[in-house]
Amino acid sequence: MISEPSRYYAVELQALPSRIGQVRRIVSAHLRHWHLDALVDHAVLGVTELLSNVHRHAQPDKRCTVEVELLLDRLTVSVRDHDPRIPEAAAPEPFDGVDGLDAFERLATSGRGLAIVGAVSESWGVRPCGADGKVVWFTLTAPPCAAPVEVCAHAVHDATTEGPLAGYGRFPVGAPLSTPIDPVLTPLTARSVLVG
Repeated sequence: MISEPSRYYAVELQALPSRIGQVRRIVSAHLRHWHLDALVDHAVLGVTELLSNVHRHAQPDKRCTVEVELLLDRLTVSVRDHDPRIPEAAAPEPFDGVDGLDAFERLATSGRGLAIVGAVSESWGVRPCGADGKVVWFTLTAPPCAAPVEVCAHAVHDATTEGPLAGYGRFPVGAPLSTPIDPVLTPLTARSVLVG
């Protein structure tokens, strides 16, 4: 079970090659922060292909919005652009000699983006938005959340009974390390305690 059932991130950009690389790093960082490291490669590959399609094909401009949303066990990555034309996944023509080989060669460098998205994702689709454009999306299944990480203060078990820290008590569970165990009265606090 994922500890936080809903997370969302969006970024608007021009789908230019330099920005696509930046968005790859941003998506990767967010997924790692959400402890979804296992999904990084597929999500980044999928978003790269969708942004590359916007860069190559979208008209009248290259503005788009990338959205990453985690709902329970499903990660949805979507790219919205302003071009209302609906993309189609390309498939090579049947091999028929030289012309068939040309079709395979063209597919090797262009037209394979949605096929790749389909291969790395659980599902994908297109949602038309009328004259405002479209949203192309794909989903990935999020792995179950790992066991919570213990506080670093507990990393050395029973270190308070021997060694250089002998005699010191354990840090309280759940308290930040910057929080004193016994609050120290500052002059202002001491005055209010004495007066009040």
